Amino acid sequence: MFKIIKRLPPGQTLAAIAFLLIQIGCSLYQPYVTARIINNGVLKGDTTYIWSQGALMIGLAVLGLFGAIFNTLLFSRISHKLGQELRSAVYRQGLKFSKSEFDKFGASSLITRNTNDVTQVQTLVEMGFKFLILAPIQMIGGILMTVLLSPALALVFVGALPFLVIAYYIINRFASPLYANMQALLDKLNLYFKEGLTGVKVIRSFNKEEQDYEKYLEVNGEYTRTSITAGTIMSFFIPVLTMLFSLTTLVVMWVGGHGIAKGTMEVGAIVGAINYGAQILMAFAILTQVILAVPRGQTSAKRINEVLEMPLSIEDSQNAHETVTYEKSLTFENVDFRYFGAEKKTLSGISFTVHSGQTLALIGSTGDGKTSLVNLIARLYDVESGQVRLCGADVRQLPQTTLHDKVSFAPQTSTLFLGTIRTNLLIGKPDATDAEIWAALEMAQATEFVKTLDKGLDSMVEKAGGNFSGGQKQRLCIARALLKTADVYVFDDSFSALDFKTDAAVRSAMQEKVKDAITVIVAQRIATVQNADLIAVLDNGVLAGLGTHDELKENNPVYRQIVDSQTYKEVA
Repeated sequence: MFKIIKRLPPGQTLAAIAFLLIQIGCSLYQPYVTARIINNGVLKGDTTYIWSQGALMIGLAVLGLFGAIFNTLLFSRISHKLGQELRSAVYRQGLKFSKSEFDKFGASSLITRNTNDVTQVQTLVEMGFKFLILAPIQMIGGILMTVLLSPALALVFVGALPFLVIAYYIINRFASPLYANMQALLDKLNLYFKEGLTGVKVIRSFNKEEQDYEKYLEVNGEYTRTSITAGTIMSFFIPVLTMLFSLTTLVVMWVGGHGIAKGTMEVGAIVGAINYGAQILMAFAILTQVILAVPRGQTSAKRINEVLEMPLSIEDSQNAHETVTYEKSLTFENVDFRYFGAEKKTLSGISFTVHSGQTLALIGSTGDGKTSLVNLIARLYDVESGQVRLCGADVRQLPQTTLHDKVSFAPQTSTLFLGTIRTNLLIGKPDATDAEIWAALEMAQATEFVKTLDKGLDSMVEKAGGNFSGGQKQRLCIARALLKTADVYVFDDSFSALDFKTDAAVRSAMQEKVKDAITVIVAQRIATVQNADLIAVLDNGVLAGLGTHDELKENNPVYRQIVDSQTYKEVA
């Protein structure tokens, strides 16, 4: 939490504390003035004194009001600015994450940390930071001011404090762990809710609505039960506090009554002490509520710091340089790779070289590591051992901006963003002209359906491209990749939603664009890869074959099996 507090602006924070001290000072002095009015004015019939002290009390009330308004305003501004900064920092850090960090956290947890956890910290700073200053000062100040009125009455409040501390400890001992557990359960709720929304088609197609609902209901019920238990434990504190306040008032009246009877105490002192008692016990109630909220805020702050302080597995090395050879080449040299926490290597001993103007095709069964391999080219993951070299330079020695400028990528999952067709394609090349965009759409065989839209390039793209078919989304993603001028073009199973005719037309149309570059195509169809200059056959993460279509068909049993599975043979 201290790391979060360090982000607070010092000037505004000090100003807020100053106004808060003014509010506290005024509220502490008012009961003392009330006692003097009773003792020196009301009981003695001195109306002048009553009016003068009454005016002082009005002044204190107005000054305290201004102090309360301005410290509340400043603390509110500080906390909301902090929330804005934390959300931006978490999102900015998330954009720096490699896929490895995303795998560790998961999307649902990152969303929770950037929303609910930031809100918890923001609330704690807005209310907690204020009351953690106000309550102790008001408690101690109330006792000290009571001493000025009557030391005997001050002892009553001092005697009540241990009982309050014990009550707080018992409640906190059982409530705090529950609040920490609630945040973890909230992560689960978001995960199941997100899975249900994104996988709704699968859930419906297999008639699993009830099972999925039961799974969500179970976690939701656990979260509800935990919340109710925590709330029930916390609800005991207010009645306990009320009882202690009532008992304290009775003791004050009893001690005060004996003091008045003996002539050792004044009526005003009792009235003032009762007012101070209310302030002391209220301050303790506020302090306890804030302290009980601190564990939840600390848990959220810890979760936020886990994101902000997560070591990046992929960073520019200190000796990163942009030195590359003029010859375009892509080399994998004895590359091994495994995912975080995996026992078995995903890729093992991968070696090949592709030169400018050549096309490398990757083919193999599902789960053989094709996508994992192309992710290493753009350094979305780092190799476990070996080297991936682009234009003669190890990709780990290139600045990431330079590397990403050299690689254009069409992902396996067609990813479009809320906006227009134009804004989605300009991600590939921000300064592209309309003519260049239409040329890219033409290569991707997307011109026909884009021209039928009322607004053309300015037609809306809904979230995740929900208003386009799978083939249309895939063609737009291919157009975005082709719009960018790069040394390496990677198409990760980007033709899977296209029919054979469109697939062949796209690959034919893009030949001129990629003639001086390296093209890497991941595909399942033999028709898509058979014209490649080099075909890499992956089998359980191992390079089972490397060569042309004819060479592999003749000599490689794995490749021949794939060919046979896609070739129609008439049975005699």
